[in-house]
Amino acid sequence: MDLFSHSWTALRTAVAEVPDEDFERPSGCTGWLVRDLVCHLVIDAQDVLITLVTPADTEPTVDAVTYWNLVEPPTGEDPLDALIPRLAAAYGEPRWLKFHLDDVGSAAGRAAELADPAVRVGTRDEVLTVGDYLSAYVVEWTLHHLDLIAHLPSAAEPPAETLAAARASLEKIAGSAFPAAFSDREALLIGTGRRTPTDVEKAALGDLAAELPFVLG
Repeated sequence: MDLFSHSWTALRTAVAEVPDEDFERPSGCTGWLVRDLVCHLVIDAQDVLITLVTPADTEPTVDAVTYWNLVEPPTGEDPLDALIPRLAAAYGEPRWLKFHLDDVGSAAGRAAELADPAVRVGTRDEVLTVGDYLSAYVVEWTLHHLDLIAHLPSAAEPPAETLAAARASLEKIAGSAFPAAFSDREALLIGTGRRTPTDVEKAALGDLAAELPFVLG
């Protein structure tokens, strides 16, 4: 729960500090500008709010790790992926996107703090505890924080503890550990295909290099 709040607060703060002109820069999400990514975060925040008020009575079907599926890299043909840039453009000015994210995002953060981690909720046709759901989202927030600052060298990095937690989760999801020499940031970027490993890094990865990227969906 604390890591969820920490990662989400850090991400929202980073968005608030992005200069308006940088909303037109590319993000770390292929085909999306920074403004598109921020629009996606608004939808993510709405999903958190919806899930936290969708109780379930059945036994959990997934946990914080199995919540994520490994999927094929995006091709740009997914209707929702194509919709996001149009929605983002409709805001017109970055200040409205910032306002909406702050408004909905703050509510999602408060709802998470008030939620009972043992309560079961339903989302994506699965059931899991609130604690596991929020833990799963630490990976989402941390990766998207890296996406946000991919081409913004002066922007703040994700908190060290959430980078470490996201790396640990990715390793559990992938069923493999990344080389100890890789920083948490580099393990996440390389592991999810956000950066191509160098020849030296490929050698360090060994057989794991052939399994990359681990795309979460």
